Amino acid sequence: MLDAPTLPLSRKQLRSVAQASARINIWHGAVRSGKTIASLLAFLLAVAEAPPSGLIVIIGRSLQTIERNVVEPLTDTSLFGPVAAQVRHTRGATTATVLGRTVHLIGAADSRAEGRLRGLTAYLAYVDEATLLPEAMWTQLLARLSVPGARLLATTNPDSPAHWLRVGYLDRAAELDLRAWHFKLADNPSLTAAYVTSLAAEFVGLWRRRMIDGAWVIAEGAVFDMYDEQQHVVDTLPTITRHWVGLDYGTTNPFAALLLGLGDDGRLYVVAEWRHDSRKARRQMTDAQYSAALRGWLTGLGIPDPEWTFLDPSAASFLAQLWEDGHPGVTRAKNDVLDGIRSTSTALAAGLLRIHRSCTGLLAELPDYVWDAAAAAAGVDQPLKRNDHSVDALRYVVHSTAAEWRHLLHRQGVSADAAA
Repeated sequence: MLDAPTLPLSRKQLRSVAQASARINIWHGAVRSGKTIASLLAFLLAVAEAPPSGLIVIIGRSLQTIERNVVEPLTDTSLFGPVAAQVRHTRGATTATVLGRTVHLIGAADSRAEGRLRGLTAYLAYVDEATLLPEAMWTQLLARLSVPGARLLATTNPDSPAHWLRVGYLDRAAELDLRAWHFKLADNPSLTAAYVTSLAAEFVGLWRRRMIDGAWVIAEGAVFDMYDEQQHVVDTLPTITRHWVGLDYGTTNPFAALLLGLGDDGRLYVVAEWRHDSRKARRQMTDAQYSAALRGWLTGLGIPDPEWTFLDPSAASFLAQLWEDGHPGVTRAKNDVLDGIRSTSTALAAGLLRIHRSCTGLLAELPDYVWDAAAAAAGVDQPLKRNDHSVDALRYVVHSTAAEWRHLLHRQGVSADAAA
């Protein structure tokens, strides 16, 4: 028998653990709502009860997310007490040992990952962040759970109401051998009021409704619906103490560069913008010419050496050109579109991000940056791909520097301004 976790558990958490005996068991809802701890406890009990010959797998978006979201919590004695000592894993390895059993860790970053499941027969599967898996991977996994008593345990945050997991499984729970539990922040008894308030400040708009309220809602309308020209556009700048650059590379499409700075007032400012639209200019530029123009622009601003320059990761040739020309701090931007949108939305909603009026390309794009209605109807969250070059550069630099500014969200001055 396993020892109880060291953290207090709510009635809903305990009930879900006791009832997780269906073929498909799904914990869904808000972030930090207690669903992961409950699901992991159910997983440990299932491992302890699994027959010696039953294959056990953990599946997530990548091996790294499995390690972060599943393995690390399982080895945390503050969560699972002495049981945590019976979970062993070497970082980067594709297997772990849980309660003496070998558990296979499988990343599922794209639809090709589905092939990794073919040929195996599993008794127990744990899926982390289920909505981020390709549907083919989920379908193949269920087919592999073919032995009597086989079970799937999964967690997820809400997504679009048209997502395949919602439409094909959660909405059909009564027809399937499926049990699901919906969690809100109030269902986690270990969270303090101060932490809940701090966490809620990090999510706005669509993400607040999904991650904080735990609602399956559609992405529609303006992506940055919190953007307000009266609040976010400025004519003067404070003293800027740090500088970063975001670049969206284009040859036939516009090339956009933004200079982001940290002001001595504790806010972020888009200080300046440089763009080249080859169609309007009727002249394309080479990588070498772009590199020289970028250096000239920054030198003219008095910022020849920004701390970092974040570039669209797909622009390999231009990245090589910048390295060859000795541009300082050039690196690939973090380019997960939704994560970048969320970071930018958070900074705008908190009143942390301001844009100088001279950045005309960015200011023209922001109001028209909208969710793709056709994609949303298919259960996919993605912005409409049009007139987004400066916005992409903004995503790159804001999200890639999030570790440098996220602590500013909770400063009293910014919080008061955001509430105004």
